[in-house]
Amino acid sequence: MRYLLNESDHSVVNLDKLTSAWNPGSSIPANLHNGNYFFEQVNICDAAELDRVFQQHQPDAVMHLAAESHVDRSIDGLGDFIQTNIVETYTLLEATRKYWLSLGAEKKAAFRFHHISTDEVYGDLPHPDEVEGTLPLFTETTPYSPSSSYSASKASSDHLVLAWLYVPMVYLLSLPIVRIIAALITSQRN
Repeated sequence: MRYLLNESDHSVVNLDKLTSAWNPGSSIPANLHNGNYFFEQVNICDAAELDRVFQQHQPDAVMHLAAESHVDRSIDGLGDFIQTNIVETYTLLEATRKYWLSLGAEKKAAFRFHHISTDEVYGDLPHPDEVEGTLPLFTETTPYSPSSSYSASKASSDHLVLAWLYVPMVYLLSLPIVRIIAALITSQRN
């Protein structure tokens, strides 16, 4: 968001239901509120509110970042993960489809839906100490093999997004999935 607001003339509409995970200090610094940033306190499971936001702001793209995360939390609170990662994804896809169908041909062709996911949908990699030779890596062709309720809920949302490629009259909609690698990267300082 910061890049779009700092480096382009694009507008950004940020939808957030403001759960306990929300940190107002880390969202958007005050100096970026430049007239191109709009905040909507909306639960993406509320289809009527999504319809209102789509009609009011008429976006050219959707970037779906909403997710419940953290494997440990998914063990005791799986219902929240199913609601956010599966049901809210479905609701957002349906609202997007409805909006997309209302667009003219040129805007339909240019519209994008970006779904952000996790590499955890592929399962677990062995610890480097357990591998002789080259450590195996996940690729886009690695089969899904979720190993926690969190990763199963994210895999479910990925599959919903992929299925929307084949929903009648939406097959031309571009729905890329970006899987964020959940890894700690360290560097040595001399």
